[in-house]
Amino acid sequence: MIDIQTFNRIAPEGLELLDQDHYTLNENTNPDAILLRSKDLHPISFNEELVAISRAGAGVNNIPIETCSEQGIVVMNTPGANANAVKELVIAGLLMTARPIYQGIKWLENLQAEDLSEKVEAEKKNFRGHEIAGKTLGVIGLGAIGSLVANDAYRLQMDVIGYDPYVSVETAWSISSRVKKANSLQEALQESDYISLHVPVNGNTNGFVDFEFLTQMKKGAVLLNFSRNELVVKEDILRALEEGYLSGYVTDFATKEYLEHEKILVFPHLGASTEEAEVNCSIMAVKNLKYFFETGNIVHSVNFPSIEMPLQQGTRITVINRNVPNMVGQMSAALAKNFVNIENIVNRSRGNFAYTIIDVAEIDDSLLEAIIASVSEIEGVLKTRVIKRKQENYGKN
Repeated sequence: MIDIQTFNRIAPEGLELLDQDHYTLNENTNPDAILLRSKDLHPISFNEELVAISRAGAGVNNIPIETCSEQGIVVMNTPGANANAVKELVIAGLLMTARPIYQGIKWLENLQAEDLSEKVEAEKKNFRGHEIAGKTLGVIGLGAIGSLVANDAYRLQMDVIGYDPYVSVETAWSISSRVKKANSLQEALQESDYISLHVPVNGNTNGFVDFEFLTQMKKGAVLLNFSRNELVVKEDILRALEEGYLSGYVTDFATKEYLEHEKILVFPHLGASTEEAEVNCSIMAVKNLKYFFETGNIVHSVNFPSIEMPLQQGTRITVINRNVPNMVGQMSAALAKNFVNIENIVNRSRGNFAYTIIDVAEIDDSLLEAIIASVSEIEGVLKTRVIKRKQENYGKN
């Protein structure tokens, strides 16, 4: 049995995919996998049996990725599963900063007047806004969410310019040809009336939006951040608003200073908070785990390479190891020493780590144990697993 520890509320539509004959939930203090949403795992010590973590969401800054890699734990996420939900909120934020809808509603709620209609007609000029049609939106980061935002903004008759030096081929095909591709970040910043951030947080992007970034924007532009709070330097946002470089900031991440500022519109972290997104993320996160446990193949990993090989032989051995020379040769030698022939093999690396899948014909369990022991003794090997082929055809996400 494979035991999965869950944190946060995971939509039942995903959990129902786990066959109770092969999976249990929260029944072991040393789980084989973790399934979570926003739970902070940094303070947690992982047990030796843990081999996979699947997050029902795209961001993984709540997971200690480097620690997981060192311990041979595959971390997976669900890119695109909540993209539509976030996209819709970005569009809402765009409209609400162009038109002071929220401010008008708050004023009306507090209005004390018998001649309500006359008062509204007399004061509505104070809430006059702008149309977004004909304005330019700069989208920084053209992944699953950014590409949707770019396409929908164009459909709202905005001029759209996108910047992403690492855009995938798949995403490139999905973006409207009417979206202008910026040759540099500076080009996108200087041309846009609105800038929407869709960049992951990592060592290179923490504090990505600093004062230098903000001063390169079109004077008086509006910045929208529905990506990650750590992307921006809070003090620089406040300074840019004070000095007029920014006319507004819309964010999904609350701080006390933001709530007190009249030019900042703060949402209560609603980006992926829709029933549909929670279900989509749950299903995809569970499928990631099932596919990994049942075939050894890896998809949507943030710390190990994507790797897939049809499971056709009787026994599959998977190895997580450091990316150093002659690892595959040593694994092959361990099998050859036990007179076991390799039917299929594939090896992929990502940074300092690598993943190998070895398929062999059906062999005796005692011999298999000896092979696993030999492979595990190789310096640099972090984890090994054995997967027996079943009759079911396990499909990818």
